[in-house]
Amino acid sequence: MSFGAALPSVDVAGVPADALVLDVREAEEWDAGHVEGALHIPMSDFVARFGEVTEAVAEGRRAYVMCRVGGRSAQVTQYLVQQGIDAVNIEGGMLAWEGAGRPMVTDNGSPAFVL
Repeated sequence: MSFGAALPSVDVAGVPADALVLDVREAEEWDAGHVEGALHIPMSDFVARFGEVTEAVAEGRRAYVMCRVGGRSAQVTQYLVQQGIDAVNIEGGMLAWEGAGRPMVTDNGSPAFVL
């Protein structure tokens, strides 16, 4: 699948601290470590839970879409843009986020890492 130049994307340094991060990784990946305050909707549940996304962006917020390396999030970003939602793909995903030293958390307090 080709996305071309039309897919909006941003590197991890360009994600504001108060951004709406939409994490589309699966549950075990989320549990290992994620961006604090992110909205977790696994790609496998995405269509069924699409209403949660539209609710989160209702205030005109941009969705910053995240996965492990950027492939799944690119597909979700393309879908969101087609639905008229302001969304951008986070290039490099959680691996780039971790590599840039951006903060990560877990729900159980254990050290966060990218699975």
